[in-house]
Amino acid sequence: MARTPKRLSGPTQLTNAAVTKYTVPALTKTIIRHIAVSNPSGSPVTFTMSIGADAAATRLYDAFSIPAAAAGVTESNKSWWVYYVMDAAEILQALAGTTLVLVLTVDGEEITLG
Repeated sequence: MARTPKRLSGPTQLTNAAVTKYTVPALTKTIIRHIAVSNPSGSPVTFTMSIGADAAATRLYDAFSIPAAAAGVTESNKSWWVYYVMDAAEILQALAGTTLVLVLTVDGEEITLG
């Protein structure tokens, strides 16, 4: 088994509709290790992320508020160290409450099976 640490998605701006940001390749398991979301705007914006098609039952974060950038700060960041295991063909979807404001980056490792 080969383990490959890598950036799985981003940095990418989120829209206000659920969009697939990562799909686990065939014959692979993926471990999501780090999720970072930044908000460079002057207003809080909600963040939603799911493993699988977006639905209440698949959400890791459900309309989680990412605060606005503070005075003198160019952006506000939320960062989570996590351990989410995904199987081949599973998808990671994300969306924001306001389109093209939040910036998402996801890091992890792919484990090639076989």
